[in-house]
Amino acid sequence: MSVPVVRARSLDEALGALERATADTRLLAGGTDLMLELEIGRTRPDHVIDIWSLDELRGVTAEDGGLRIGALTDCRELERAPLVRERADVLAAAAATVGAVQIKNRATIGGNLGTASPAADLAPALVALDALVRLRSLRGTRELPIAEFLVGYRATARRPDELIESVFVPARDPRERRAFKKVGTRAAQSISKVVVALALTVDGGVVRALRAGAGSVADRTVALPTLERELVGRAPDRATLDRAARASAERDCAPIDDVRSTELYRRHVLRRCLRTMLGDLAGVA
Repeated sequence: MSVPVVRARSLDEALGALERATADTRLLAGGTDLMLELEIGRTRPDHVIDIWSLDELRGVTAEDGGLRIGALTDCRELERAPLVRERADVLAAAAATVGAVQIKNRATIGGNLGTASPAADLAPALVALDALVRLRSLRGTRELPIAEFLVGYRATARRPDELIESVFVPARDPRERRAFKKVGTRAAQSISKVVVALALTVDGGVVRALRAGAGSVADRTVALPTLERELVGRAPDRATLDRAARASAERDCAPIDDVRSTELYRRHVLRRCLRTMLGDLAGVA
């Protein structure tokens, strides 16, 4: 299949091309998903806008109140960047699981979000970090919480004339502890059966704050509000953690049976992952 390609040489040029985009136009960043979709025929774009060379969309910088991560920042940089490792370690941990080095050198944070796969590795970490997605067009910019950006199966709130400019990660409470867990068929280079990220703050023997995200358990990456309600304001003892993990696995997700796993397995593994991760973070055996 022959597809017209526009190779943008600047951000302004990319935004100008997007002004004429339709719902069938595709942005090409690292291409780790799009090239496969073109090969198997799942995607049939009217044209493609190649933004890979736009260095202004790369890099990790400190801002007042948090970190700004350019949309074309690749997973290898997320895994290794000192600012990410120090201030958003759960995102670095997620980036480390994305695939082989060749994939990490091409796969971008913007592409991972834009593809909106329910099995995406980075999205649960970004939910746990309360990240904001900045969208840009010739009309201006807007920022959305990641939970509002991901609206359905492989669907986002991005309009056809917008691109993902960057992701903002708010500064973390110094008391917060974070964890990431990916369960797949094999130990490396596997699409997740369940993927979970947690950010937990315990002070004075009580859970003060909790944010959690999970993937491969619904039609999109989801937050786990039941888990938060069951734990915030309570002492994280064994019985409370058990009850909260079980309730979250029952109420916060809607897994399906597919070629990688079953609904029953995913609920069971999510519950076990939550219980183990929460116990480790809270120091409860």
